[in-house]
Amino acid sequence: MLMRIILSNEDIRRVTIDNLPETVDDFCLLLKTKLGLDGDLVVQYQDPEFDNELCNLSSISELPKDRVTLKVYYKSYHTDSTLDTASLSSSSSLDESPGGSQTRQLPQPFVIPSFSFDVELKLRQGNEAYHKDGTLLDVSKDMKSDILDKLAEVIYVHNPYPKSEEYDQVAQALINKHPCLREPGSVHGWFCWKFSLKFKMGNFRQKLRVAGCSELKVNSRTSGPAGPKKLKRDKKSEVNFLPDFPEGMIQSNLDMDRSAMAVEMKKRKVDWKQIGDMMNDTFPLRRKEIVEDEPLVAEVKERWPALFSEQQIVAEFARLTSVDLKGSLFAGIDQYLARFLELYKAKSGIVGLTRLTRQLDEDSSTQRKRTVLLLGLPHYLRDDPSHFFKTVEATDDEQVFTKEMKVGIVMVKEGEDIVDVSVILEEAVVLCGLKDIPDAVAMLMGLLYALNIDYPKELKYTFEVIQKVLMNIGGGQCSSLVHGLRNRLLRKTM
Repeated sequence: MLMRIILSNEDIRRVTIDNLPETVDDFCLLLKTKLGLDGDLVVQYQDPEFDNELCNLSSISELPKDRVTLKVYYKSYHTDSTLDTASLSSSSSLDESPGGSQTRQLPQPFVIPSFSFDVELKLRQGNEAYHKDGTLLDVSKDMKSDILDKLAEVIYVHNPYPKSEEYDQVAQALINKHPCLREPGSVHGWFCWKFSLKFKMGNFRQKLRVAGCSELKVNSRTSGPAGPKKLKRDKKSEVNFLPDFPEGMIQSNLDMDRSAMAVEMKKRKVDWKQIGDMMNDTFPLRRKEIVEDEPLVAEVKERWPALFSEQQIVAEFARLTSVDLKGSLFAGIDQYLARFLELYKAKSGIVGLTRLTRQLDEDSSTQRKRTVLLLGLPHYLRDDPSHFFKTVEATDDEQVFTKEMKVGIVMVKEGEDIVDVSVILEEAVVLCGLKDIPDAVAMLMGLLYALNIDYPKELKYTFEVIQKVLMNIGGGQCSSLVHGLRNRLLRKTM
């Protein structure tokens, strides 16, 4: 169904919904997801039986068959507040880290939202009784369901798949704000709330999945000969992991743009402005293919050749994370550069680090220090760099030196000079002509995000440090080893 949705006089949107939910509540939930809204909504529709005057929607059956104009309000129990003063940007619901990058994790501290008027009234009375004599509130089934529904909505906006510790955070925040909800049989007073919230989030995701939400629909659990499907969710704090198609666009339209781009990329003089616009428009189709079909890198390169240019790697990374690829990496390197080199020099027993730090005796430029920091990371973290960084001669056979390199960077030498730096994926050179190691690492990170490639297990700590420490993306959740390293770095840099 085609819908014209009036949010305010200045904000009127066109939305297409293929399958309407069965209830008005589920319909409001779907609208909130598509429009990036939060809170309780009132939906009105133009009723053709009353000369298209607005009427409150009380049943999905009241909607016309093909197209309809809706007006959407925030529900208020005191004033008829519309959405005119609300922030309608979906990105406003994302956490912003100290470095300015948006991350897909719950805000800290988590702010408990306001519930419906009757629930808030009962909670206020319950909290007063608790502070007076320690009496706990007897929570009815309906009241608990209302609380969990609202919490699930807010959690989903920040992260559709919260981790266990994030459920802990929400449950604890709920009890801290409303102590009358404490559980007498729980050590911390909120264990059952956490358990119920995890169950509610599963139901909430299922509702959105049935309604057609792309990011959740791809994770539909169906059993086959190989067992349950692997969940395809963001693993690197992407804020735009699997977007829906643009309103009014279908897959065939976007595929025509993709074909036109492939033709344009074969020209001697490429129109990069046109390529940039079309890459931006076709982003949902590209993500659908990459996430759902999991094609080989060579297949992606054939269908999306523009994605393997430096400027589009940077642009794609920004679409996925809202972060400046090179800016965030280089800023992090410079922030921790001196401290990293101190730590490297203190590890004199690691041969690889000793060899790298000695290079600074001959060349102590900032560029050389940045290179040493990155080349030394796998040695310092006890990862295996044997198939990651390689130095080869210009006359070496490409098929030989790329063998067994699933993810890596190759430095090509002529004599003592590095004449080229290339990025390797799936035993093939996918990007060459890079000027140095820091630039190559940035491009590699961009490609791993763009192609939805997991970090190699033998280098998991190296890539975790690059992402979460140097680039400050998703740094709120770190392994104990990386968390300890960051603490050692900050002791001298703060």
